[in-house]
Amino acid sequence: MKLNMTKSAVWLISLTLAGQTPVAQSPVAQSPVVQSPDSAAKAQATARLRALLDAAPQAILHRTELSVHAPSEGWELGMISWVDVDRKGNIYLLQRGEKADPVVVIDREGHVLRSWGKGLYKIPHSIRIDPAGNVWTTDAESSTILKFTPEGQKLLQIDVGEQPPVRRSHFVGTTDIAFGPHGRLFIADGYGNARVLEYTPDGKRVRQWGTAGSGPGQFRLPHGITIDRDNIIYVADRENGRVQKFGLDGKFLGEWPLGRTYSVRASGGAIWASMQPIDTPVPSPGWIVKVDRKTGKVLGSVESNGLHSLTVTNRDEILTGVTSQNKLLWFR
Repeated sequence: MKLNMTKSAVWLISLTLAGQTPVAQSPVAQSPVVQSPDSAAKAQATARLRALLDAAPQAILHRTELSVHAPSEGWELGMISWVDVDRKGNIYLLQRGEKADPVVVIDREGHVLRSWGKGLYKIPHSIRIDPAGNVWTTDAESSTILKFTPEGQKLLQIDVGEQPPVRRSHFVGTTDIAFGPHGRLFIADGYGNARVLEYTPDGKRVRQWGTAGSGPGQFRLPHGITIDRDNIIYVADRENGRVQKFGLDGKFLGEWPLGRTYSVRASGGAIWASMQPIDTPVPSPGWIVKVDRKTGKVLGSVESNGLHSLTVTNRDEILTGVTSQNKLLWFR
């Protein structure tokens, strides 16, 4: 049988095979696809990021996986939201599954040492170890900060509050915490608010800064925060695709346009940051990037599909979790 097809029919079939939705064909020449200003800016930002990464060493660390051994039958981790490590090398996980405590401490071989926190969280988000070894966590819904001993004894609770009255999701609270000199606390409050807050060591609010937007000192989801040895604050301004720098008083000191940055960690002369291209869906694979903290120059990178958090061990290893696969990645 002879099959006769018009040019329009061929065009319709080819689009369908490609997984596209056909639209009516005009008798005149089709106009080129024009990107919106926002999508065009994101594409340019991604091109700039890839150029920076291509110009620096790649695959600077070797990736391995760290398996966590279940201590009992039926025990299971959920989404690993955040990870940190103490000076002894013990690894602290903050996870969201119902079949294990939210805070889980493991050794370098993946054996569970202890756990706690059942009933204390709505959306556990980040976990950080302060210089004295205390454990701090943030909650992305209740906007509550909790401080524990390394064994899990609760020492302090800070109710940051002030979530927006109209909520589009359960994510309306704090995202991360960092530690300044003399016990000063700096909290990123990115879900529902767009600010950084300072508290005293005993939980009294000192100041806050930041509003919603993309200008200097403004934020679109401040998701991670760290402080270097010169007391410079670095904030992962996630949906603006950059890292912003501030003094301890909140004074804006500059920014690094990079990618959609989830987490930052100061270590020695570098800032480590986890990021993905700003024009790809959340979450997507990306990179863990090493940045010179003085100049902002990209010093190297390694590909990773674990980006939501990162920490640096005292052996200059990187640990992160793959949120969609409930597992840990170890870069050495």
